[in-house]
Amino acid sequence: AYVIYTSGSTGRPKGVIVSEAAIVNRLEWMQSAYRLQPHDRVLQKTPAGFDVSVWEFFWPLIEGATLIVARPNGHKDPAYLAHLIDTAQVTTAHFVPSMLQTFLQEPSVSSCTSLSRVICSGEALMKEVEVEFGRILGVPLHNLYGPTEAAVDVTFWECDAQTTSVPIGRPIWNTQLYVLDAQL
Repeated sequence: AYVIYTSGSTGRPKGVIVSEAAIVNRLEWMQSAYRLQPHDRVLQKTPAGFDVSVWEFFWPLIEGATLIVARPNGHKDPAYLAHLIDTAQVTTAHFVPSMLQTFLQEPSVSSCTSLSRVICSGEALMKEVEVEFGRILGVPLHNLYGPTEAAVDVTFWECDAQTTSVPIGRPIWNTQLYVLDAQL
C-alpha cells in the first residue's frame, strides 16, 4: 500500500513497506473494536509522513464519518487543538502520550466535551497521564502499541482505573504477540 520511513526502535532510519492487507486488517479491526458511526468526527492532525496518519485519514472516510483536518503544525499547539476539538465537535482523536500530557495542561481542554474516545500510541503511556486524562476528560482512553512494519499498531488496551500501570494489551486481529527475554 505504501512505503514509509521510520527509525523505529533502532534509531536508524529505514524504509518500511506496509502491505494493503495489513492496513485493511488494521482499519477493519478498528471499526469492529470502536464502531465509528456516520455522526462521528475524527481529527486528522498527524503529519502525513507518520504511520498514524494512515488510519486518521482512511478510517472516517471508509465508515462515512467526518474527517476534520487540523492546520499544518497544529498538532504542536494544545490551545489550537482544544479549540478545534470544541468548535468542530470532534469525537475521536489520537495523541502520542507525551503530547497528550502537554495537551492536558492546556486550561481549555475541559471544553472538549464532544470527545467520545481518545487513542494513544507511539510511546509508553504512563499511568499518571491516564489518571489525569480520566480526571479532566473522563472518556474512554485506548492504548495501542506496535511497529510501523505491522501497519501501525498490533496490540490494544482500554485504560481503566483498576490497573497499576498501562499494559500494551492484547493482539488485534490476525496478529500474534510474543514476549521474549534477552535470549529471545
